Formats: sequence, structure tokens, C-alpha cells
Amino acid sequence: MKPDADAATPALDVRSLREFFRDSVHDALVRQRVGVDDHTEHYVVNLLTIFSRSEALFDPTPDGPRLRPLALMLAEAAGAASGEERRRALQRLGDVSLFVAGFLSHGFARRLVDVDYHIAMGGRAYSTLADSCGPGARGRALAGVFAELAVKFQRLVDALNDVSEMSWRQSDRDVLRLYEVWLRTGSPRAYALLKELGVSPAVVPVGRKPS
Repeated sequence: MKPDADAATPALDVRSLREFFRDSVHDALVRQRVGVDDHTEHYVVNLLTIFSRSEALFDPTPDGPRLRPLALMLAEAAGAASGEERRRALQRLGDVSLFVAGFLSHGFARRLVDVDYHIAMGGRAYSTLADSCGPGARGRALAGVFAELAVKFQRLVDALNDVSEMSWRQSDRDVLRLYEVWLRTGSPRAYALLKELGVSPAVVPVGRKPS
């Protein structure tokens, strides 16, 4: 991301960026009351640090860097030639879905694919990945991380929204967007922010209860 030319704060180096994400993610998890294992929290911090480099997030194309559609990532996983390739493809699908839903959700208002699609795709990818981790201590540890990412995907998206929008300013469009996100996903964070803004959601999403 290109820094603001008028910004007084210099760009962070990778180590400082990792420390920033570590502190910000931890604080957001506490604010959102999302309890996760230390290994899962560490995984999310590493994911944010890696994807802060555009070349790690976007795929090169003749038209420039682009995000590969999630459906293509899923097809790649389904058609993988080996179990290891399938696991890598599923992990990429889950990671991209979590990052995009958590950090880039402000762009969904202008797109057909919405945040709930990324939550569903990412959660399923991590769940499938958890069931396919190998034996041994490392395999069990990874399975635990991926299983927790799958179960708490929505809440982690809320926490990452909190990190990315710490300095946001609300507009009427933002309020409508929050309401839409709450209706689609039942996000407790969106519900709480709406209440803070004086908006009382009148309809509870089917099968979901705001907390």
C-alpha cells in the first residue's frame, strides 16, 4: 500500500509491522471477546504480515496483479495431483478469504461477491484442511489451528475488521453497509457498532442471534 505523502509517520519495516499486527490483533480479540489458542493467534498475525506485501496476496496476470476468484482456488484444490498440493490450495483459499473478508470488506459494496461468500468459502476450506492434516505432533497442532479458524471464522473476521478500521469515520453509507453485513452474517461486531451509532436492528438474521 502506498503511504500518504503527507503522513508524518515513516513506513514500518517488516519486523515492526509484525509487532504492530501482533499487538493490534491481540487487542481486537480482547475487545471482541474472541478467545483463541496462542497458536491460532500467531497464525493470524503471520497471515496479516505476509499479505501486507501485495505480491503475496495477488496473482500476476497479463493485466497486472489480481486476486484469483475463490471458485478457481476451490477447483484447483479439487483437481490437485497430490494430497500436499490439495492442502496448499485449501490453505491458500482459507487464508485469502480470511484476509479479504477481514481487511478488504469495505470494497464489497461495489462488488457482486460479498463478505458472507468469503466467510463460507474460507470456513469450509479450513474445516476440510483440519481433517486432512498428517499424523504426529505437528499434524495435530496444525489440525487444531485450522479447526479453530473454521469454527471461529466469523468472529475472527470481526476482529480483523476492528484492526483495519480503528480510525474509520462513519458515513450514512457505512451505516447501511454495517446493517447489510449484520443481516447477511449475524456479525456481533456489526450489531454492536450499529447500537453504538444509535441504530437498533429490527430483524434478527435467520438462524443467528446477535450477542
